[in-house]
Amino acid sequence: MGKFIRLKKGFDINLAGKASPKIATIEQPETFAVKPTDFHGIYMPKVVVKEGDSVKAGSVLFHDKKHDEIVFTSPVSGEVVEVKRGEKRKLLEVRVLADKSIEYVQFNKYSISDIANLKREQAQEQLLKSGVWVNIIQRPFGIVASPSEKPKSIFVSGFDSSPLAPDYSILFKGQEQYFQAGIEILKKFGGPIHVNVHSEREIAPVFSQVKGAELNKFSGPHPSGCVGVQIHHIDPINKGDIVWTISPFGVIQIGKLFLNGIYDASKVIAVAGSEVKEPQYYSTYTGVSIKKFLTNNLKQDHVRVISGNVLTGTKIDQEGYVGFFDQLVTVIPEGDYFEFLGWIKPTVNKLSYQRAFGLLSFLTPKKEFVLDSNSRGEPRAFVQTGVFEKVTPIDVLPTYLLKAIIAEDYDEMEALGIYEVIEEDLALCEFVDVSKHNIQSILREGIDLISNS
Repeated sequence: MGKFIRLKKGFDINLAGKASPKIATIEQPETFAVKPTDFHGIYMPKVVVKEGDSVKAGSVLFHDKKHDEIVFTSPVSGEVVEVKRGEKRKLLEVRVLADKSIEYVQFNKYSISDIANLKREQAQEQLLKSGVWVNIIQRPFGIVASPSEKPKSIFVSGFDSSPLAPDYSILFKGQEQYFQAGIEILKKFGGPIHVNVHSEREIAPVFSQVKGAELNKFSGPHPSGCVGVQIHHIDPINKGDIVWTISPFGVIQIGKLFLNGIYDASKVIAVAGSEVKEPQYYSTYTGVSIKKFLTNNLKQDHVRVISGNVLTGTKIDQEGYVGFFDQLVTVIPEGDYFEFLGWIKPTVNKLSYQRAFGLLSFLTPKKEFVLDSNSRGEPRAFVQTGVFEKVTPIDVLPTYLLKAIIAEDYDEMEALGIYEVIEEDLALCEFVDVSKHNIQSILREGIDLISNS
């Protein structure tokens, strides 16, 4: 029987521009990209295609040079039009010009009864060969899972509590069969499997009907939807433990791989935010170019486009590509301006966790705010206010952990819980930080120090 966890710490950021519950029809974008920068733990990606090559959906584009078996495959069929590199020839992305009709690499196809008889080795081989394996993320450190490791448990977060989060009932409508098949495959790698939902929201049918997994319920504000928070309250990670996490989309993609025998990268994404004329959902493929979704659909041109949510997403340009794990694109006003005494004037138009700043936003908790990217300050002395602990619903002391990272104190980092967190778990700390530090970047630096030591 599943658990019920009530969380009180956290903070919901209520933004204007939530996607309306409909899937719009639009001409499919022409190009798609796979970006190794979306994945942690992949240090030396080696490209195996060149510009002008023809590929199918499921064809290998590059692999991890340290682990040849971990491959990254094309989401669509077409022609490789660019292998984009940055400084020191760092691979940034591989772009594919898509065919009008998608052709697929054929993998082994199984019935539900066949899946029940599959061995772990057979399932693992197909997951690796197809590129679907990279959906599986390993904790600690939030890296692509190692095929040689056995997890003590596997977690799937069945809701998103971040700002402008898409509705999972829309994203995964009609995918129950594939989700169940994906769970059956994951059961071969160790267990138990935990599927976590929000107790105060309607549970999407794709999760409510699942068998072979524990259905746990959470309540409370963001970051209750972060899988790291859920792990902490159900099966905490200690030094030496391995836990796997995977998104619902990843589970469904596993199910499609084994039931249909193809690498199916089709997905629904939400394009939302205060600067979008018609925030709504679109059917597309992983790594899609955002250009067509924004053309004639913006209220102004001076905007910031984010692949993901405003807390943990990645800034992209208006012709950029959606990240591998993202099913949300957020568009907010660009905040490249200076506002004199901006935080002193009482107002109801700015959102702040801190009432001491003279803001009145706490008087209208249900109001939807139009916020821009302005941080209203630059990094300064690390001020200990105790506010980090108020928005972090796990038994970790973020202030002291971050100081240990800055000091490169390995023993303190371990003692203070660095194995339990990745960027998304402490993203709210960055939002409420009066010192304006890049909390998530500092945390990743600490994770890299520990994981490489």
